[in-house]
Amino acid sequence: MPNPAPPSRPVQVAASRARGPGMAEERRGSWFGFGFCGFGQAPGSGRGRQVLSPEPLQTPGSGADVRRVSASWSYTALVTRGGQVRLSGAARGAAGGCRDAWASEALLVVLRAGPGRGAGPELQAWAPASAMRGEPLWARALGPEAEAEGAARGEPPAGALPLLPLLPGARAYVSPRPPFCRALAPELRARRLELGAEHALLLDEAGQVFSWGQGRHGQLGHGSLEAEPEPRLLEALQGLPVAEVAAGGWHSVCVSETGDIYIWGWNESGQLALPSRSLAEDTKTIPREASGLNEDGSEVRRTAKGEDGAPAPFIAIQPFPALLDLPLGADVVKASCGSRHTAVVTGTGELYTWGWGKYGQLGHKDTTSLDRPCRVEYFVDKQLQVRAVSCGPWNTYVYAVEKEGS
Repeated sequence: MPNPAPPSRPVQVAASRARGPGMAEERRGSWFGFGFCGFGQAPGSGRGRQVLSPEPLQTPGSGADVRRVSASWSYTALVTRGGQVRLSGAARGAAGGCRDAWASEALLVVLRAGPGRGAGPELQAWAPASAMRGEPLWARALGPEAEAEGAARGEPPAGALPLLPLLPGARAYVSPRPPFCRALAPELRARRLELGAEHALLLDEAGQVFSWGQGRHGQLGHGSLEAEPEPRLLEALQGLPVAEVAAGGWHSVCVSETGDIYIWGWNESGQLALPSRSLAEDTKTIPREASGLNEDGSEVRRTAKGEDGAPAPFIAIQPFPALLDLPLGADVVKASCGSRHTAVVTGTGELYTWGWGKYGQLGHKDTTSLDRPCRVEYFVDKQLQVRAVSCGPWNTYVYAVEKEGS
């Protein structure tokens, strides 16, 4: 019989708060999770398949100062400030000496400290079921220059976006499919890379966005459904400095430096916050439809009858970036995508979610799917300010701190 697991504790981390010139006071923050937990991954207890509203993240043992969360479908990887990676769900186990982790169903990729003094970090890929015991599937030494880059970056704040799958030095990235390590052209000067189910997004140091991979759902944003074998500049966003990118299963999001959000790709579950036929079907019978294209190339399906008697449009595919306005004109600072849902953090620390909600991954206390942004009231009610969001395919993880004066 396996040994009983040590008691779980809420995951808390420290966030800095200005206390005076040149000084800082530590303020406690916490991670929360909601959505699919059918394999017992955090925040689930194994007694159910879903968590419908945010719950404090639990992790085995004490002293778990979690800095990052990377979620795959069946398991979740937590990276602590002390350099541990802890797994929960279908994959379990822990390992030390880790700086970063990236979870996928095929591979668990970790960035670990080098084996000796002066050695650079080592990239390791493990079978998730191995619990990081024995030997990795493959390993690659990254060299002392990667060590220097890590030192220059310093300790990232809690909730900071992981570097992986982009490798230190920004000259290559990790893929869950062979070849597992793929080179990037040096002229791309990448600062962030996101992988969807069949496509990739790259944000360069100049704030430009590149995309490549399969495009059959419009997820590349080039106005067609064609594949792109190599990174291609997203011309529709040229001249617009971008601060964040996020890749869903088959949709894409970017956030401009001024806080605007642009979104494109597949809208099957309302993940683009555009009218979705499948969501309308959940509430009423949809009459026979005709399809066509908008002037911007988006695929439109029109039913025979709408509320005013005119054909009602549903957007199935949006192959160009579309500007999305949040309620009250809120500015966005962070974005993350699940397989078919989207989550964003505003400049005032509020969380909005929309798209597929079957497992509670939208955090609205139900399993309803939405084709419009909706604020997650839990954090407002608890006087919490959201700082970061990280979506798994069917779940969502959020880092939040107490509001000033609360």
